[in-house]
Amino acid sequence: MAGPTAAERGEAQQESSGPPRAGRFRRPRLRTIILSSAGLVLAGAGSVWLLYGSSWLQAEQVSVSGTRELTPAQVREAADVPLGDPLVSVDTGAIEARLARKLPRIDEVRVERSWPHGVTVKVTERTAVLVVRKGGRYVEVDDEGVRFATVSRAPKGVPALELTPARSGSAAASLRRFGEDRLVREAVRVAGGVPKAVAHRTRVVKVRTYDDISLELSDRRTVAWGSGEHAAGKGRALTALMKATPRARHFDVSVPTAPASSAS
Repeated sequence: MAGPTAAERGEAQQESSGPPRAGRFRRPRLRTIILSSAGLVLAGAGSVWLLYGSSWLQAEQVSVSGTRELTPAQVREAADVPLGDPLVSVDTGAIEARLARKLPRIDEVRVERSWPHGVTVKVTERTAVLVVRKGGRYVEVDDEGVRFATVSRAPKGVPALELTPARSGSAAASLRRFGEDRLVREAVRVAGGVPKAVAHRTRVVKVRTYDDISLELSDRRTVAWGSGEHAAGKGRALTALMKATPRARHFDVSVPTAPASSAS
């Protein structure tokens, strides 16, 4: 019997040299799909229950740090953290806003969840750079001109701010133009620009107008400073004047390029 022809042998070789056929795709069984879906649902439900329904992750304690004049108890009371509620539902932003509103002494505050049961409150209190006498008490003013607290005793080493704007003439015009709050901020600006050696001896910052601000030192010497502008130049001029004329009682650096001093 005759064997296969050359053409038949070529066709057979082409069929055998081609890529193997891929195995048939096997669809997952319906039972497997149902079991997987049920597992995911149960895992999700368990997570929700753990976060919102169990007692394992509830807010139970509030820790406070960073206080100086305030007490941790005052901060906790103002924070009003909903103890016993799920920790995940505690609104940290609302607590921060509540603290800023209730305790003006707080400059910055950060509230965070501390798993599994805590809430941490980190505060930074304002620091007084001036005080305003009001009756027998003192209003503390920070470096932004914010009046944030009233105390019975002035903080040690903090100068007093005296606002004595005239009610007529240029002083009255300055008061109308800038307003008392702006004058307070300018006084703060001046207090921050005074050289450290002089700042330690400054007892009173007097404000008549925006550009008529003076200092009264502990040894009863006075400094006419002017406005808060050109603070660096005024500071250098005052330092030089005090070295050059140690017996002078009055110094004027309101124009730092033409400073002056006198014995009276």
